Amino acid sequence: MTRTNGQWRLKTRPVGMVKESDFELVEEPLAEIADGEVLVRNLFLAFEPAMRGWLDDVPSYIPPVQIGEVMRASSVGQIVESKNDDFAVGQIVSGMLGWQQYFVTDGTPGPFGGLSHVPDGIPPQRMLSVLGGTGLTAYFGINEIHPIQEGDNVLVSGAAGATGSVASQIARIKGAGKVVGIAGGPEKCEWLVKTARLDAAIDYKNENVRSRIREEFPEGVDLYFDNVGGSILDDALLGMAERGRITVCGGISGYNDSTPAPGPSNFMQIVIKRLSVKGFILFDHLAQAGQAIADLSGWSASGELAVEEDIQEGFENTPKTFLRLFEGKNLGKQLIKIAEPE
Repeated sequence: MTRTNGQWRLKTRPVGMVKESDFELVEEPLAEIADGEVLVRNLFLAFEPAMRGWLDDVPSYIPPVQIGEVMRASSVGQIVESKNDDFAVGQIVSGMLGWQQYFVTDGTPGPFGGLSHVPDGIPPQRMLSVLGGTGLTAYFGINEIHPIQEGDNVLVSGAAGATGSVASQIARIKGAGKVVGIAGGPEKCEWLVKTARLDAAIDYKNENVRSRIREEFPEGVDLYFDNVGGSILDDALLGMAERGRITVCGGISGYNDSTPAPGPSNFMQIVIKRLSVKGFILFDHLAQAGQAIADLSGWSASGELAVEEDIQEGFENTPKTFLRLFEGKNLGKQLIKIAEPE
């Protein structure tokens, strides 16, 4: 049977806000797989804000996506053809397979890893959300970078997103005294309090963030987990307790800026309050992923950790779904379903 592979490739490098027109859809027939190879049909694609940085032709922790290349992304798929004894037809696998309908590989790990078997009984998309990159990022950010100390006052920005929603709940699970999330809009804030069981939520779209931080933390924030940067980081710096810790996970507020925004105007709070500020990248912690997945699986199975997935549908809507991250539309992990298992 001849199959056609649809691929979303980078057409132009974005200037400012990423656009659907920065990508182009290309379709081409698939050749027969060779001995030792497998053919994976993608079922779900995952989206992270960090993907915006991969589109800029600048040095970073991984090489940029090149013009004409398939857009890089994590996915979960099903093996539909196999000439490799390590993989059987019908198995569900995950990997960095990109914005395309099919992927051919011999299973050898490449620069972004190889294929991983999805354990039986786990919904395939979970390997892209709480058990995937964003869930692992939250886990290591809370457990390894600035570990929770019992009774900590914890503030999390981007708290209704894929990473922030998990990080804030892990802080609660690990014994924080008070956990408050910052998110945009009443629906997201209600989810944080009622479903994620945080102590409070701050609506940055409708409330004064600086005054609300002071209201929630009169003695200051012990740990701030930052996903957004920008003005919210500036507000958080003023609300930190002495010898507080800041874990810098991301800065989505500036990812689409055509020129870098000025640094925080309250930067000297780091000196005045003797703050510890540390950034991190998930790739540095993957050797400990087994324990992280075990903990995350246990917490989510018991209901201690609420999992939220925003699943859109249709391969043709892939770039449009990516833009949802920067429009503040997603609650939890942003995914797209592009096929059903065969």
